[in-house]
Amino acid sequence: MLKDIICYCFNYTESDIEADILENRKSTIEERIKAEKKAGTCECVSKNPSGK
Repeated sequence: MLKDIICYCFNYTESDIEADILENRKSTIEERIKAEKKAGTCECVSKNPSGK
């Protein structure tokens, strides 16, 4: 089964976001990604195949 990766840095998939919304009534993943980026642990340029 092919996963639709949304965030290559932290390997979040479309399914992860859907489950997060069902569990929390909103997605907390965006908040986690922002915190990780602020901490300097984001590697989008090297991990995302499109370079974004």
